[in-house]
Amino acid sequence: MKQRNIGGTNFKASAVALGIMRMEALSAEDAAKALDSAYDAGINYIDSADIYGMGNSEKVFKQALAKSSVKRDQLYIQSKGGIIFDPARSHGSFVFGQRYDFSKQHLIESVDGILERMGIDYLDAFLLHRPDPLMEPEEIAAAFDELQASGKVRHFGVSNFNPEQIEMVQAATSQRLLINQLQFSIMHSGMIDEGLHVNMTDDRSVMHDGGLLEYSRRKHMTVQTWSPFQYGFFDGTFINNDKFKELNDKLQELADKYGVSKNAIATAWILRHPANMQVLLGTMTPAHIVDSAMGADVDLTKQEWYDVYFAAGNDLP
Repeated sequence: MKQRNIGGTNFKASAVALGIMRMEALSAEDAAKALDSAYDAGINYIDSADIYGMGNSEKVFKQALAKSSVKRDQLYIQSKGGIIFDPARSHGSFVFGQRYDFSKQHLIESVDGILERMGIDYLDAFLLHRPDPLMEPEEIAAAFDELQASGKVRHFGVSNFNPEQIEMVQAATSQRLLINQLQFSIMHSGMIDEGLHVNMTDDRSVMHDGGLLEYSRRKHMTVQTWSPFQYGFFDGTFINNDKFKELNDKLQELADKYGVSKNAIATAWILRHPANMQVLLGTMTPAHIVDSAMGADVDLTKQEWYDVYFAAGNDLP
């Protein structure tokens, strides 16, 4: 599988990663099968968060790693922290927060809890999980320094931050922020739309995130794309969805050409962009992991990339 230099550094990993949010619903045996299938498909990057399954996803991962043929030193393992979950509003894999907390104490405790639940000694990357309006960058910096000095975390990043929020944290921290996790897919392409509709007055010309995609490229931050096959905010998948017939027809046409699945073409569409993106898969089904990962080795032409974009209902100004 193609590799990505994470954050433009020598930290190199697979272009497709496996997110374990839904792993809490699996038995240890089935979770091990998902992990083995991912690794056999070339995926060596695991993404988690302390709130996934209210911590149970990471506990199942520990059990899965023990049963899997994959060893800890063959994987890059990443997790996120900073959300205090609300048990009353949470169910299964889907956890809702009651507040954010980027205090030094909470971030350090969060990492300690992650390491214990996952049964590992360190994280390859730790991300701030969504911006906290009450964050104090100096506290974040103190937490990062302690976590790095103790050997518990090697690299750092953020999730769903805009450029100014990144700059504010980066100004205080000695560690470079390498990663930003953002929702992005063929049907969630606002970062592309606003860049195309510059100097226009239509809805797509509205810059919601401050030129985040261009900022990420300029700063050599790796964009990790979550929900790569979803439309809306967990509204459902656009793959094989009758609401998106034209898009699915185009995906099938290209899937037939390249001998892969429609999921693989959707993966390839994201990775065709020159922003050094990394696709986060959320499925726990081994066959879906394998067929989606195959998109990392499909090189769409520029016209094919645009044709998929058009089939999703977009146009050029």
